[in-house]
Amino acid sequence: MDTAASHGLTFRDATDADADVLVALIESAYRGDSSRAGWTTEADILQGQRTDPEGVLAVIKAPDSRLLTVERDGAVVACCQLEHRGDHAYFGMFAVSPALQGGGLGKVILAEAERYARETWDVMEMHMTVISVRDDLIAWYERRGYRRTGRMTPFPYGDERFGVPQRDDLRFELLVKPLG
Repeated sequence: MDTAASHGLTFRDATDADADVLVALIESAYRGDSSRAGWTTEADILQGQRTDPEGVLAVIKAPDSRLLTVERDGAVVACCQLEHRGDHAYFGMFAVSPALQGGGLGKVILAEAERYARETWDVMEMHMTVISVRDDLIAWYERRGYRRTGRMTPFPYGDERFGVPQRDDLRFELLVKPLG
């Protein structure tokens, strides 16, 4: 069975002291040349930053939120945001070290996040938003039970905290998975 233990993973809540390490991890998974070592890169559609210390700290400090930090052999290798939003949980800020992508860690971490949300908050659905042009990423989530809703929200063009778009058709699509 593909489990956290079989991958040597430990999970814990992020602390303020983790902010810089988590920013570096998230940036490495999505932006710049380092992100091209993995398959989650957004380097061809967005330049600039993916997040910053203030954004990471906001998630750490938000009520009904946790930034799950994943370690292997004492090193941070992945993270994800979980937020309790009434009848569902929101999943975001998901990053796996590019050097470790493609080895099954992502699906183990996603399964742990879903388990946590279901057992801790008693929610029946997990929600997330994905950039709608990320067909490969959306397909990966669909293989894990998420469905496209067709519900779109605009990309925050002009707000460089979220990156510098390289195309004019970016928007976010809501994906949903029942957790029952």
